[in-house]
Amino acid sequence: MRIVYYTDQIYLHGGLERVLANKLNYFSQNTNFELHVVTFQQGNNPPCYDINDKVKFHDLSIKYDRKKSFLHPKNIKHAPKHYLKLKSKIKQINPDVIVVCNYEYGFYFIPLITKKAIKIKEYHSSGHFNYISRLNNKKFIKKCVYKISDYFESRYDALVLLTKDELKYHNSNNTLVIPNAITHVSSQSADLSNKKAISAGRIAPVKGFEYLIKSWQTVIESCPDWTLEIYGEGEGEYVKELESLIKSLNLEKHVFLKGATQQLDCKMLESSIYVMSSLTECFPMVILEAMSCGLPVVSFDCPNGPRHMIEHNLNGLLVEYLNKNKLSEGLIDLINNIDKREFMSNNAKINVNRYKESVIMPLWLDLFKKNHIRN
Repeated sequence: MRIVYYTDQIYLHGGLERVLANKLNYFSQNTNFELHVVTFQQGNNPPCYDINDKVKFHDLSIKYDRKKSFLHPKNIKHAPKHYLKLKSKIKQINPDVIVVCNYEYGFYFIPLITKKAIKIKEYHSSGHFNYISRLNNKKFIKKCVYKISDYFESRYDALVLLTKDELKYHNSNNTLVIPNAITHVSSQSADLSNKKAISAGRIAPVKGFEYLIKSWQTVIESCPDWTLEIYGEGEGEYVKELESLIKSLNLEKHVFLKGATQQLDCKMLESSIYVMSSLTECFPMVILEAMSCGLPVVSFDCPNGPRHMIEHNLNGLLVEYLNKNKLSEGLIDLINNIDKREFMSNNAKINVNRYKESVIMPLWLDLFKKNHIRN
């Protein structure tokens, strides 16, 4: 079976890129699939995560300005070239299956380009806010855009969602739920004695790190010997804002922006709590990675995501969405109660087994094979 994964790029660290690399490596090692990755803004950059040499890479070299909307005139002018290059590449590869990983022009192009290949759209973010926008929308043009998107969704053989909560955001009858898989469950566990909490992710406003930093100011009032390390890279302006916030709150000795690391699991094992302050998450892999290391997790109960992975008071704490005071209360609760941390650590290690590759990846194999036989 010849499979194409289509996305924008795989050189920036992120959840989608991590999950894609994991899938490609699994299929490379456990099947005889011929695997291709088609990108349109990879350039000469190497993949940010290690990917098996059996995978073939193709880049269309479309130079969109990613600081602007795809509908901005500076970007729209590239769409015809994008379509023609993508069509030519798909014809050249002649895949049995095309999996669309992100949401831009290619989402609309793929159903127009091929009728032969099995077409699968996988969603890596929550449809919650788009759903709210639809409910509140009064504009005719936006209604038309939503109808067009729904039409193209219906042209896919399958829409793969990460949680059951996401099903209500799609009108098509071709939906199914397959969670992300974790490739490795650590044989070690954090000893939970280090007075350090950790957070990680792309440094962007959607991750809500300003809420976390502000909450940490309250944490150190009662726990002054604890520190917070934030790992990740991202938007330069936002990084400067966070650095300025840390300085203005006099937290330079308590909160540290550490940049990207290839050894996040080691950093987790050196910590005692994982904390997430995201504004939106659908299925954050970093929570599974933290649980794999035996870290209890404190997280905002943001729409649809962490609540599917965290069982409140069992393997972590879910606190009121965007309430920095509740976030600091949850952190202080765990900081002051090592028995509770150890209890949650043990349960986190058990919980993560639900998402092992041996459990999740056969669902993908079944999806490919069923649709291949049907076609």
